[in-house]
Amino acid sequence: MNENSKPRLLVVEDDFENQKFLQIFLKRKFDVEICDSEETFYEKLNSNRFDIILMDISLRGKKDGLQLTREIRQMPEYSALPVVGLSAHAFQKDKDNAYSAGVDVFLTKPVQNDVLMDTLVKTLEEKSGIHLS
Repeated sequence: MNENSKPRLLVVEDDFENQKFLQIFLKRKFDVEICDSEETFYEKLNSNRFDIILMDISLRGKKDGLQLTREIRQMPEYSALPVVGLSAHAFQKDKDNAYSAGVDVFLTKPVQNDVLMDTLVKTLEEKSGIHLS
């Protein structure tokens, strides 16, 4: 990340309305890329450097956010990449599953906008030392 650029955030979210909202809301502090499936996730990951990932746990398709998080945690180049998990499922087992898959922080939907932004900024600062002004 160079000095005048924003940190790069990959949002993994398959709901179109959520994608639009997150794109608009998060671009205040992040350079946002959106993907909606396992295929587009790996395309984006392999063609860009990201500073943090916002991972929806429930994705349509063969792999969900837990599986994708487990996979990147196995890759040396992404094992320390901060991942914030986001899920509509608020049961303790969902939280446990997310943490055991490798998310750094787990949030449940609906999440307040300021809580989401603060969590992303704080996680980025703690995990990678990138500070936003």
